Amino acid sequence: METERRRDETLNRTPFADGLNSYRNKRLSKGKKGLKKKTVDPFTRKDWYAVKAPTTFATRESEQYEMTGSNYPSFYSVGKTLVNRTSGLKNANDALKGRIIEVSLADLQKDEEHSFRKVKLRVDEVQGKNCLTNFHGLDFTSDKLRSLVRKWQTLIEANITVKTTDDYLLRLFAIGFTKRRPNQIKKTTYAASSQIRAIRRKMTEIIQREASSCTLQQLTAKLIPEVIGREIEKSSQGIYPLQNVHIRKVKMLKQPKFDLGSLLALHGESGGGEDGQKVEREFKEVVLEEV
Repeated sequence: METERRRDETLNRTPFADGLNSYRNKRLSKGKKGLKKKTVDPFTRKDWYAVKAPTTFATRESEQYEMTGSNYPSFYSVGKTLVNRTSGLKNANDALKGRIIEVSLADLQKDEEHSFRKVKLRVDEVQGKNCLTNFHGLDFTSDKLRSLVRKWQTLIEANITVKTTDDYLLRLFAIGFTKRRPNQIKKTTYAASSQIRAIRRKMTEIIQREASSCTLQQLTAKLIPEVIGREIEKSSQGIYPLQNVHIRKVKMLKQPKFDLGSLLALHGESGGGEDGQKVEREFKEVVLEEV
């Protein structure tokens, strides 16, 4: 009897006196507290900013975005972008500046004929909830480029680096395809090597002349209606007839130092008041009275 009593006392002193299941249930109850933590939605720490296109595009004349309760002027929005709010040393404006936004030219011009061209806009300045952008590049969609390439014709490409009058360094890529001459019976329209070189030379000359004699804003206005492509097509008729001549890509290589006044002028806003006139005043010697 004494031995059994001592054995029962020993069991009562063990950490598992209440049983193994009771020990495990305590661990499980601690784990349930972690499941009750609320997940924070990351979008609650972000803000929407309106993206403003330059006045070169037609969208600014159709869709207006006005800020209420602010002293900033009215702008025209082409979309919105998301960014984390300013917290500590991280500034939302710094995160937005330099951001590249790709927009379809059909949306900018409100014309479905331009749906195969994409325009890149670069955020240069942030005013309130508005991102002021500038032209940064142009490109074709891949399906459009593939649809242009066909059998029985010659593809001619050219690229040239040009500098605008306002010191933007750009690289323009041109593309064109040969077509049948009037009353031609032959199925193929292959151009000779000498003709290809002559057409490529003509392409570079026209692009150099049209792009280097204007500002970036004027060049953008030429790219939208494809003035350069039509000029190349017209000038190459004497060498070999061309069709589907386009500036398929514009790449920004270098840009000048940022100027807020020119950016505001690009968006239809004045960069500030007129320079004040110098006022000349006669110098009068102050005579101290003797005490």
